[in-house]
Amino acid sequence: MEPQYWQQLSTEQQRDLLARPALKNDAALTARVAAIVARVRAEGDAALRALTAELDRVQLDSLEVSAAEFEAAERLLNEKQRAAIRTAAANIETFHRPQVPQAIVVTTAKGVVCERVSRPIESVGLYVPAGNAPLPSTALMLGVPARLAGCGTRILCSPVQANGRVDAAVLYAARVAGVERVFKLGGAQAIAAMAYGTQSVPKVDKIFGPGNTWVTEAKAQVDRDPMGAARDFPAGPSEVLVIADASANPAFVAADLLSQAEHGADSQVLLITTSRELGRAVAAAIETQKARLPRRDLVEGALAHSSTIVVDDLATAFEISNRYAPEHLILQVEAPREWLTRVRSAGSVFLGPWTPESVGDYCSGTNHVLPTYGFARRYSGLGVADFVRAMTVQELTVEGIETIGPVAVTLAELEGLDAHAWAVNERLAVARTAKGSKP
Repeated sequence: MEPQYWQQLSTEQQRDLLARPALKNDAALTARVAAIVARVRAEGDAALRALTAELDRVQLDSLEVSAAEFEAAERLLNEKQRAAIRTAAANIETFHRPQVPQAIVVTTAKGVVCERVSRPIESVGLYVPAGNAPLPSTALMLGVPARLAGCGTRILCSPVQANGRVDAAVLYAARVAGVERVFKLGGAQAIAAMAYGTQSVPKVDKIFGPGNTWVTEAKAQVDRDPMGAARDFPAGPSEVLVIADASANPAFVAADLLSQAEHGADSQVLLITTSRELGRAVAAAIETQKARLPRRDLVEGALAHSSTIVVDDLATAFEISNRYAPEHLILQVEAPREWLTRVRSAGSVFLGPWTPESVGDYCSGTNHVLPTYGFARRYSGLGVADFVRAMTVQELTVEGIETIGPVAVTLAELEGLDAHAWAVNERLAVARTAKGSKP
């Protein structure tokens, strides 16, 4: 991560510096995922067992986690681990509960009442990956808002381990979050099972959760099919951008960059700083800290396409950040809250030296399921609103139809929609007749 001086770069060089690693979204992947989805749709549980044996090398008698397996998973964790999961769940609920949508009732004109009410999505599927490492925190981030929204059917899929079971921490987290049905399924086949349903797996209306390129492609395919299931939002590999000035602690900055780099070799970490000296100090701290990391190969892969960018001022740093639209944005600058208004595009923001990105991943209460790969420019991070649907309601009295009916008639005539106008005029005529018949 040798420092690059932004103002000295050409427009093309600046663009290349912010380019993300290429996603594996080729025609071969698309076709192979489509084949898996079609097979699961046609063969149901038989396809799921065969694919699990082929891809995970595990023979499954039952696709669903049993009550005994839930109890065994709880016993495998010590009390410190169970308490940490419960604390994280409580904080997530505390932050997400106020997000439950409230009904809006507005009188827009005399006798005209308009409302916006919400209803939970009836059935949702939650996907918790377990590729490089199992992610019990994701079970909490998905399960808690789904429960708060009131989704009636909440199922979870997570890849099976070599021992034929789902990771114990994932199972305990799922139960703490209120998810009672978990299936030992991963990859594109899990997405297909939830989207279309099988003999064992219920069909859901919407699928949530991160995953690898196979999972991401499967979610995209079933989302395009009216008979499939909607997805939460498109996503790519994880990423973090740190904006730091001379006041920043280089060890803190290096640790934040490395914590995101260890997600995978396709992750990306960026540092934008106004201090050349800080950039050099962070680079040295990265070399020292990464030597003690067991996932060093993944870290090295991520650092290979990561950069340190030196700018003349913080205003430029925020312009670059908004252009990049990072999943995670960390502000290690003096008075970071004063700069928050400059942030237009980011999945989640972390203010000041004592706010590592790790707390957002686990236990501060915010959700870590976030748009990546620049999608933060047009998508928000996951929240309760993603698990509900809103619909509008309107109710008019006689006074109301007399007040706005003529407006509707005029607009309908402008559009040449005579039946629209007639539906209003019929009522206006009855209203006038009734009014005229009164003594």
